[in-house]
Amino acid sequence: MDPASSGPSALNLAYVEALFESYQSDPRSVPDEWQHYFATQENGSQWPERRNLGPGFPHRSVFSPPAARPVEETTPIDQVKQADFQNRVEQLVRNYRVRGHYLARVDPLGLPRFSPQELTNEYFGFTEEEMNRRVHIHTVQHSGKLTLRGLLDTLRNTYTRSIGVEYMHIDDIELRRWLQRRMEGTENRLQLTRPEQLRILTRLTDAVIFEEFIRRKFIGAKSFSLEGCESLIPLLDLAIDKAAEQGVKEVIFGMAHRGRLNVLANIMGKSARQIFREFADKDPELYRGRGDVKYHLGHSNDWVTSTGKRVHLSLCFNPSHLEFVNPVAMGRARAKQDRVSDVQHEGCMPILIHGDAAFIGEGVVQESLNLSQLDGYKVGGVLHVIVNNQIGFTTSPSDARSGAYCTDIAKMLQSPIFHVNGEDPEAVAQVVRVALDFRKTFRRDVFIDMYGYRRLGHNETDEPSFTQPALYQAIEQRKTVREGYLEHLLTMGGVTREEADRIVEQRKEFLEKELSESTSEHYQVPKERVLGIWSRSSFIGGREKDVKDVDTGVAADRLAHLLEVQTRLPEGFTPHPKIARFLESRREMARGTQPLDWSAGEALAFATLATEGYSVRLSGQDCRRGTFSHRHAVLHDTRGGRTHMPLAHLGVSQAPVEIFNSPLSEIAVLGFDYGYSLECPDGLVLWEAQFGDFANAAQVIIDQFIVSAEDKWRRLSGLVMLLPHGFEGQGPEHSSARLERFLALSAEDNIQVAYPTTPAQFFHLLRRQVIRPWRKPLVVMTPKSLLRNAEATSPLQDFTQGTFHRILPGRVTGPKATRILLCTGKVYYDLERERLHRRREDVAILRLEQLYPLQMEFLEKTLAPFANNTPLYWVQEEPENMGSWRFMRALLGERLFGRFPVHHVSRPASASPATGSQNSHKQEQSELITRAFA
Repeated sequence: MDPASSGPSALNLAYVEALFESYQSDPRSVPDEWQHYFATQENGSQWPERRNLGPGFPHRSVFSPPAARPVEETTPIDQVKQADFQNRVEQLVRNYRVRGHYLARVDPLGLPRFSPQELTNEYFGFTEEEMNRRVHIHTVQHSGKLTLRGLLDTLRNTYTRSIGVEYMHIDDIELRRWLQRRMEGTENRLQLTRPEQLRILTRLTDAVIFEEFIRRKFIGAKSFSLEGCESLIPLLDLAIDKAAEQGVKEVIFGMAHRGRLNVLANIMGKSARQIFREFADKDPELYRGRGDVKYHLGHSNDWVTSTGKRVHLSLCFNPSHLEFVNPVAMGRARAKQDRVSDVQHEGCMPILIHGDAAFIGEGVVQESLNLSQLDGYKVGGVLHVIVNNQIGFTTSPSDARSGAYCTDIAKMLQSPIFHVNGEDPEAVAQVVRVALDFRKTFRRDVFIDMYGYRRLGHNETDEPSFTQPALYQAIEQRKTVREGYLEHLLTMGGVTREEADRIVEQRKEFLEKELSESTSEHYQVPKERVLGIWSRSSFIGGREKDVKDVDTGVAADRLAHLLEVQTRLPEGFTPHPKIARFLESRREMARGTQPLDWSAGEALAFATLATEGYSVRLSGQDCRRGTFSHRHAVLHDTRGGRTHMPLAHLGVSQAPVEIFNSPLSEIAVLGFDYGYSLECPDGLVLWEAQFGDFANAAQVIIDQFIVSAEDKWRRLSGLVMLLPHGFEGQGPEHSSARLERFLALSAEDNIQVAYPTTPAQFFHLLRRQVIRPWRKPLVVMTPKSLLRNAEATSPLQDFTQGTFHRILPGRVTGPKATRILLCTGKVYYDLERERLHRRREDVAILRLEQLYPLQMEFLEKTLAPFANNTPLYWVQEEPENMGSWRFMRALLGERLFGRFPVHHVSRPASASPATGSQNSHKQEQSELITRAFA
């Protein structure tokens, strides 16, 4: 075999090295042609040292050329040298794509950054002669001849100027190649027109002048200034325009307080005079006991793009818990998409604006990102914008994260991350276009990490130089981004000084006029308006007593039909044998020969609502089957593996019924479903916890949004939370849904808390939630063992008339009762069983099915037949400091209605809800029930 034509192996450096080493040991061990070749190379003197190309690269020998030969002759050594050169060039390209972002000048402050050695010429050993050598890299777009020097210029311009990009973690080669073509083809730079440059300058001026005006007119007031990151305003301006070109009709924003007032004024279109009025705090009587600080408020408005397209913008209200608004905004966007059957998720886009410290620091970020590509939660891609102040309150990045970037968590997704210098607005414009085109094309999240700084402290009264003196000395010397961009435009001839000054004066005059109007004695606070889908119906909040009850019964024949329909299977579908028995049981319920269990009652609630035109959405961990294997909403074919959801096949005119297993997350999923409920007042939206106490992992969503949104922001929601609850010996973490916490959060009829005890009650409760116009979150303590308790069933007739009953009277009533046991939930069945066992016909047991709002007149009416001075005992399974007792004690007093002395029976106060011993539980429960009858 001729070494010059010995195939691909001859181009493999390791192969040639191995041949040469074998030749040195025993010349006869290599083929004859290679023996001859090595022998003619001056006894091997032309084979120099091995070069270490660094971590991740094998040791390679680089061979010197053989003695002079005719030009047209190609030797194996020539081929090896060419292969080595080509290999080094390709590794250079890959290194810039993978690590070029480390060299990018993205930090306006120029703080020291890690600089990888594998991006230097020395690392690869390129000579000056090689720098002028022609190269061909099939993945790099270029026109004409390309030298190594030209290639290096392209790579540096693309990856190390004002934009640094991380995208090589993406597994799909098509996504990577798309990004390479878009970035390397233009060297990551836009050629903006003069009108575009003028628009950017105008938006920067709006941002800068607004902050300066606020600081000058409201000295010492907190505004959480955007100064140092003003490029956020042109970024959003460009993003909305670009999204509109791509068919987006609505944008949902979620952001924390940093820069929020600037966004409200310059993007959302909130009246500057209203913002100034809020600073002056001139109308305290309107907000006694309610409302929120100005930098938490939301707003909605219509935006007209530069091409005349109209886009509706909505900024979510947000508490100080920075990133927890993320899933709420995503849920709102998904609901808007579902309402118009936008299955491609194209018409509504979420933009989430993050802070650098919060983005890497708060776990809700990871949980929210994980929803990105899940069927029940995808929204077609979120545009994430990180306003990178390079500090968190007083904490430096070195103390705030373990990785190089605050966006490292985003690498969990198959999405690009664009790091960009906020003081280069044209680079910002470039990444906006590429990011949104990527999102549009692949329906994935995209990330823009816009570097800036925080010119002032965490708030305007804070002194940042206490903890970062050197940093803030550098910041004080910096001109604004507007001034820097203006200088660039003046140099390029894109704008004149007179034009720029005119923009400034116009903005100042406008703000002065707005300030004057805000202090006028004729100023009227804008009325709070109900917008969107909420304005098209009669949904209300306020007090429950002002709302009439509605009939939630359904005709028996219709109920029977809907039960029977849910037992029908597609042709050839083979269910699990136990599911087959489950379906047969449903048929018996439809025929009226078997009472309905909890699962059937819930399924009928969903089915009747869907066939009346109300959509139903349920999500939660394992909720398709149900934690306790009771729901079986989605059936699985044991042979073919296909699935079937009977609730989706009730009739051709039914509304959608969607049931999604969620990831193992409470914060993001509950936040998402809450956000969904904000845009779906005419549907039933439910979130189910695997066990009730798992809800405490989402306490921020409960505290800051669900129970307080109406009071703070006048935002209504009909979200239903299903929380399995009951003391059954399953230990401290699987017994209590922390009922006491929800009751402690109850005030002003802000939520509903119910603990229904029969399938019919649950059926009526769910239907009431949608049919009556009163929109309040509903917290339901749901059963576990009662799901299969023959006593906890309901005949079909109980579903046909009436409504949900707040109180269920017992079998014993009237003057013959010598003791009244008032309880809620599962413990009723233990008490009634004991009453029958003891044959106590003098003990009345009443069930309080709705704990809040508790309309005392219903309780008074129920107790009317009983004799005065009959002792009343509140009985609960929970410890004395948990459950309902302390809440009820405040309402019942020592003598209820002046007629009934009040006592209680419970477990002793405890730091933990329940024992971990099954036998201890049984002993405790037996003693508790005995004391109730003692």
